Amino acid sequence: MPSLIPWFSRCMLTAALIALAAASRAGAQEKGWIDLFANGMAAWKAPHGDWQEIESAVLDAKNPRRFETKPGQGAWYNGPKGRTSNLFTKGKFGDLEVELEFMMSKGSNSGVKFHGHYEIQIADSFGKKEVTASDCGGVYPRAEAKPKYHHIDKGIPPKMNGCKAPGEWQTLAVVFRAPRFDQDGKKIANARIQRAVLNGQVVHENQELATPTGDRWRGPEFSEGHFMIQADHGPVALRHVRIRPIKVQP
Repeated sequence: MPSLIPWFSRCMLTAALIALAAASRAGAQEKGWIDLFANGMAAWKAPHGDWQEIESAVLDAKNPRRFETKPGQGAWYNGPKGRTSNLFTKGKFGDLEVELEFMMSKGSNSGVKFHGHYEIQIADSFGKKEVTASDCGGVYPRAEAKPKYHHIDKGIPPKMNGCKAPGEWQTLAVVFRAPRFDQDGKKIANARIQRAVLNGQVVHENQELATPTGDRWRGPEFSEGHFMIQADHGPVALRHVRIRPIKVQP
């Protein structure tokens, strides 16, 4: 009867090679990520307002529109008032991949903005049967600031309501493609949300953005800009916020 040892060794070697290849692929996929809170506020332009590092947050038992926080490290929130300075990265980026975890208090509102111009909403939309562009995962509508701030279109609603309940950690992952310009500075391709995933559900895919959002829609567009987190519309907590400059193909 032939020995099983060589056969067993070959199987072990094959398994090891497969594991090594998988680990190599995973390592390659992790390259290029920038943790925006790895060094406190070093990646963000001043002023930082009331942003504070905490260990964790839960809804205030007496007022679910606020957070109770535990001192420590690992997460950040926009202070006890729930309204403070918006955060802008020091660096400018073109095409960008973003991943983050966020927590909202009841009824709260925030958002992430690419180039400070194109906003995907972060909001408490839990339980809503019909969602609009102002709900969590929506591409915010265009607006006019005067005589009173008001929307002038319906924006782009998310494909479905993927929002979790207030007080729960949620995930958002977005691939953003910056607008393209020719040598003379003329725009030749609009910005685009290549893909946006809220709590594991695809809420946008290959979504073209003809203009910036909100009251920035009349403003100039650029090939690169600062990444922004909105902090002046209600309590929001964040953790594992990271970005990766990429090149999205046409």
